[in-house]
Amino acid sequence: MKAKALVLIAILSLISINSSSATDCESACVDVYTQDGELIFEARKGSGPKASAQPKPTTKPTIKPKVVVKPKVVAKPKVVAKPKAAAPKKATVPKKSAPKPLTATSLSDRISKSLPTIGISYQPSFQPLINVPVYFWSDTPSTFRTKVDLIGEVIDVTMRPSFTWAFGDGTFINTTDAGGPFPNGKVTHAFSTPGTYPVVLITTWGGSFTHNGAVRAITGEVKKISALTITVVAANTRFVN
Repeated sequence: MKAKALVLIAILSLISINSSSATDCESACVDVYTQDGELIFEARKGSGPKASAQPKPTTKPTIKPKVVVKPKVVAKPKVVAKPKAAAPKKATVPKKSAPKPLTATSLSDRISKSLPTIGISYQPSFQPLINVPVYFWSDTPSTFRTKVDLIGEVIDVTMRPSFTWAFGDGTFINTTDAGGPFPNGKVTHAFSTPGTYPVVLITTWGGSFTHNGAVRAITGEVKKISALTITVVAANTRFVN
């Protein structure tokens, strides 16, 4: 009996949780996710009208025909023809127009926003030497914040970047630092062979959004790709006697 009671309590609690979440969603549903490299904001609130009571059908009144009393027979009466009973008239019932459908009270909206475009730089900017560290950096902000108002629902978004540098010689660096110029920059690389290398930076944005004091993770990530070419040269060598 105790086990049955525990199962019944669990089922009732699940039903109450589902019903409360459905009620919250009917009042205001908000979601933020990524699609095609952009942030997508969606909001919906309200619900459609409840089913109105159907009017009861009107029954037509039945009219009873009038009964004609036969006249009494007197001595040597004249033949009197029986009067014909009048046909009852049909009662006309006015037609009621069908009730107009109620319009739904739900509202919804959807917008998209782009994240910043990333530029990259390096130093020394002209023909760096082999085996000498080259400093790389991007102009990415450490935090991207935006606020959106959809159908009266305010959504705050906070996004932060992470970086993957590919230097074109098979070397990669994963970091959350945007780098910087000499002497404080933390993203450096020394090329061992002269040549021209394609340097690619992949910036990955992820974050969360806040609605009515509740914080939720944004579904998906946004990736931005920036690239440049760098030519690295060998130092001139002189032989002195």
